[in-house]
Amino acid sequence: MSLPVQNASVAPVPRKRMLIDGEWVEAASGRVFETYNPANGEHLADIAEGQKEDVDRAVAAARRAFENPLWRRARPTERQAILLRLADLLEENFEELARLDTLDMGMPITFSRSRKTRLLNFLRYYASLTVTQTGGETVQNSLAADIFTYTVKEPVGVVGAIMPWNSPLTQTIMKVGPVLASGCTVVLKPSEEASLAALRMGELFEKAGVPAGVVNIVTGFGKSVGAALADHPGVDKISFTGSNATGQRLIEASKGNLKRLTLELGGKSPHIIFADADLDAAVPVAAMACFSNSGQICSAGSRLLVERPIYDEFMQRVADYAKSLTIGDGLDPATQIGPIVSRTQFERIQTFIRRGLDEHLTFLAGMDPLDEPSLKTGHFIRPTVIAGADNSMKISREEIFGPVLVGMPFDSFDQAMQIANDTDFGLGAGVWTRSVSTAHQSARAIRSGTVWINTYAVLDPAVPFGGFKTSGIGREQGRHQLDAYFEEKSVYLNL
Repeated sequence: MSLPVQNASVAPVPRKRMLIDGEWVEAASGRVFETYNPANGEHLADIAEGQKEDVDRAVAAARRAFENPLWRRARPTERQAILLRLADLLEENFEELARLDTLDMGMPITFSRSRKTRLLNFLRYYASLTVTQTGGETVQNSLAADIFTYTVKEPVGVVGAIMPWNSPLTQTIMKVGPVLASGCTVVLKPSEEASLAALRMGELFEKAGVPAGVVNIVTGFGKSVGAALADHPGVDKISFTGSNATGQRLIEASKGNLKRLTLELGGKSPHIIFADADLDAAVPVAAMACFSNSGQICSAGSRLLVERPIYDEFMQRVADYAKSLTIGDGLDPATQIGPIVSRTQFERIQTFIRRGLDEHLTFLAGMDPLDEPSLKTGHFIRPTVIAGADNSMKISREEIFGPVLVGMPFDSFDQAMQIANDTDFGLGAGVWTRSVSTAHQSARAIRSGTVWINTYAVLDPAVPFGGFKTSGIGREQGRHQLDAYFEEKSVYLNL
């Protein structure tokens, strides 16, 4: 099949296939969809557009691989060796993979590159879990002395892993890592908005020695590939990162065979600044807690709660910091704020901004026009700082997933906690204070899966990450994540 050509003077656009049962294949329908650089509209690739038939093929391949003694009886040290080889390959190819994330969804290249150590640590951490956390335990039987009781951990089976677009490389590693550590197999569905890094990782999985069918990658759209994975009776577990609405649909779809679920969903995270905080340290962190990756982060600190005596000063300082950030193509190392991933998401964010204007809120930053010619062809939004809102407004309650920060004052510790917890979400929260007592009391009072104190968005592979309330089910990272990929069997042996 010939490659599509834009014109005679332009190189052919790459055509990307899916990985099923160790083979790179076209979609059964032969259909493709196009992916574009959100910074400039450049056509990056044509990608195979999977449908239910492709999901059926991939699930069947994953089932065969799961039941194949080559994988099912692989020793923990063998799976560990694969993960360690994969880490080495990631290190060797990291610059290319970071560039793919930047091209595909707009992440500034400095941000893409900054994740190198973290992602290598993730893979090597999963490798350590493979030989330390995959066994059962003996249990002293309390009823009979001649009964020997023990437990066995067995991999849950075929996993359907559905990824978001805001951090493709990170999500690929976090979805596949526990699969390889546990002995499960997986059908990975990247976002249609950003599939390139996952497909390149597919080549590295093969090179690392992952057997055919253990990792399958089916590209396409949520309404077809994602829905088919969610409904498929041959899928034993779904691991999903994305919106609350989609998470709720996955819960509904899982009823057929009671799929196990790990759901890392949205957030509207409070970032609380007490009057005794180190303001010089807090200002840049409070800004970037919301504006990193153009606000396209699930745990973004998008609700800024500031104690009233310092409210005006702090909000203005954050606004000034926002205005100083460099907006541009993510491939430029000077860029701090890249484009929004798509026109659809761009328009959604603009809807929230227009609502703020209609409600006569105060815009301290973000309303200056984007006059630079280089920004005219992309989906760029200036970091926006809004004051004058209250916690009942839609702009304060709904996840915007863009560079929009809403500030609100508070007068007491109890009021700060009340506002912080007055949300359907509970993914992350930040607290700035010099008081050890206030720090610990805040961490206890906030209903959130993670509370950062005098820092924000620090993640460690050994520390679980997930949400309270509608922000998800289960945890990623740490041994807690791996536990969700096992069934536990109890054995009673009469001696």
